[in-house]
Amino acid sequence: MQIETIAIENYRLFRKAILRNLPRMCVVVGANGSGKSTLFDVFSFLKDALAQNVNEAVARRGGFRELVSRGQSGPIRIELKFRESGGRLATYELQIAAEAGRSVVQREILKLHRDSYSTPMHLVDFSRSRGSAIINEAVHRQNEAVHGQDGVKDERKEYALNDPSVLAIKGLGQFKEFRVASEFRSMIENWHISHFDISRARQSTKAGHAEHLSAHGENVAQVVQYMFEHHRERFNQVLELMRRRVPGLTHVEAKATEDGRLILRFQDDTFKDPFLSRHVSDGTIKMFAYLLLLHDPRPHPLLAVAEPENQLYPELMQELAEEFRDYARRGGQVFVSTHSPDFLNGVRLEEIYWLVKRDGFTSVHRASESETLRNLVEAGDLPGQLWQQGLFEVPSHDDGMASILPDTRQEPQEPQWGPAV
Repeated sequence: MQIETIAIENYRLFRKAILRNLPRMCVVVGANGSGKSTLFDVFSFLKDALAQNVNEAVARRGGFRELVSRGQSGPIRIELKFRESGGRLATYELQIAAEAGRSVVQREILKLHRDSYSTPMHLVDFSRSRGSAIINEAVHRQNEAVHGQDGVKDERKEYALNDPSVLAIKGLGQFKEFRVASEFRSMIENWHISHFDISRARQSTKAGHAEHLSAHGENVAQVVQYMFEHHRERFNQVLELMRRRVPGLTHVEAKATEDGRLILRFQDDTFKDPFLSRHVSDGTIKMFAYLLLLHDPRPHPLLAVAEPENQLYPELMQELAEEFRDYARRGGQVFVSTHSPDFLNGVRLEEIYWLVKRDGFTSVHRASESETLRNLVEAGDLPGQLWQQGLFEVPSHDDGMASILPDTRQEPQEPQWGPAV
């Protein structure tokens, strides 16, 4: 499942913003304070809202007044367009409002676009804990598979949740008969928004194994153990890449201690005995953790990493960019924010979005939409060089709130958001 569009309204710096036609790998650049972290926080917010509820997710961010865009009363709106497993376009829209000191779901819609012309089918439609869902979704799908068209009448059922801050997809997504809701819920649950912390990665951990690297990286030794035991070939690839990038390094292992903990040990060909991870440089630990993450046998449906260049040698950036792209090719959509020209030099122009903050709010722009940038890249310039030279500029006529081009896949009565990308 790939996200094709992200639309955000009244979420901190994003009063109205949209990213369209998203590729498998998206690289976000912008000055400090332009909204890169806020964009990634939208992913974290949805994951928190699903795991707990909307009120808890808002409270973790300081409350509704702190989260809603300055000068706005709401609602906060987040919309994702994505391709479900059958290949059709689906839209999820979430509106959040403040009522009696709590944040509630003002509207939650999951709809499936049958084609470019017909009205989308509202699979889930809820407001303030009450709503309905189509219960014959499988019949629709079977009829289309057999007859090539869908003339089945919608069968809907009314539902009521106990809490107006709970997402409907949290409950309905547990049942396979609500296929798209179930797929969407699973996709969000398995997003990986990295908050890698080197100090945590150095710590010993309980013996055992873990299939995936955690958000903060504290289970890196458990991931090593898992990959060594169950995916030896892939683990050997990680070691080979480490040998090429860290001079002298020959081996890495997860060693069990007598008290049942796992510690990372690194072997350098200069020394007879291996040494513990606390004696290894920050860059070595971080590169090793990133390689484990990017060579995960089962990629996350979405991977978001902020500023991967920190603590890493600049000459390694273009290789790292290609490894992020390879991860995306294997099935995980990638979002990376960066300040590194070296990283951008390994990125394609159509993969780059840049953020501009004006008058307190952020607009989003796609590098490939700039004729100037396209011409310079075609002439042989690299994107990182152009970024470093300050050539990522917003046209003087742009006010950061350009209208959105019409989208024929949307219902005519739906509002059009801006700015267009």
